[in-house]
Amino acid sequence: MKTYQLVGIGNAVVDVITQTDDSFLDHMGIQKGIMQLIERDRAEVLYGAMGERKQAAGGSVANTIAGAGNLGMRTAFVGRVHDDALGRFYAKAMEEVGTAFVNPPVPGGELPTSRSMIFVSPDGERSMNTYLGISAELGPDDVDEGVAASAEVVFLEGYLFDKDKGKEAFKRMARACRAAGGKAGIAISDPFCVERHRADFLDLIENELDYVIGNEAEIRSLFESDDLEDALARTAAICSLVACTRSGDGVTIVADGTRTDVGVQKIVPVDATGAGDGFAAGFLYGLAHGRDMETCGRMGCAVAGEVIRHVGPRAESDLQQVFEAAGLTD
Repeated sequence: MKTYQLVGIGNAVVDVITQTDDSFLDHMGIQKGIMQLIERDRAEVLYGAMGERKQAAGGSVANTIAGAGNLGMRTAFVGRVHDDALGRFYAKAMEEVGTAFVNPPVPGGELPTSRSMIFVSPDGERSMNTYLGISAELGPDDVDEGVAASAEVVFLEGYLFDKDKGKEAFKRMARACRAAGGKAGIAISDPFCVERHRADFLDLIENELDYVIGNEAEIRSLFESDDLEDALARTAAICSLVACTRSGDGVTIVADGTRTDVGVQKIVPVDATGAGDGFAAGFLYGLAHGRDMETCGRMGCAVAGEVIRHVGPRAESDLQQVFEAAGLTD
């Protein structure tokens, strides 16, 4: 039995959340309801202007790992935080939910820990201002090959693909895992990142990975195709397992050439943030436990459905109970 069932590598971002009103957003020049990337000076101004703050360990793949931990999986996370107050908070928060945070906070004069300042309006809109900080500097030296080899499954975050050092970190992680008999895969994360690095993305998927998870826009972006069926077929031709989430239309999975379509119960989301991260948690739980593709898809949809029923990117309930209610337990 390997030490970890699932190890993720991705942005380690502290979500800093506060309640505010529209006049504050206007005064601070914050665009309501969207996510903006900001620089360090702007991050410090916004952080200082926040009222009562609630902090949570965030990041896309980190949310997936948290969901997997909720389901009882043995998990670890590879990320880069600074040895500052937010970085120490992040490492502790991950450990407290049962996930090994394998890289200690980095001391010295580097960039501060990444944070996303989230301003929640009375109408529930979330205005996100994200400073990537030290997280975006993650590279191959941050990857312990022993940790990767000790994982049944590793999961890579596409957002980190913008820098060459991130690409090299992914390759090192995937190769060490696969060489030890594990499976490696990626969340595409962002169609715009694919557009910037399409050739490298396709090379990674074809030559280094066992599975790919993405939504319709992300899958289409891989081959610059407006036709999802065409893009799915071409992705499946270079990767043995492809899972494509299609919002209210469910998910399509192509495994070794066999297609499985899984429907979903359509509900009006309270907050759609983290739905894709939740899907990945349920899907990878099924994959690590040897479940068939339909069950993996249903598990992913069940977790995603639970995530969007409340504000925030992570499920707040016991996900094994969610599985039980959906008839997904053994």
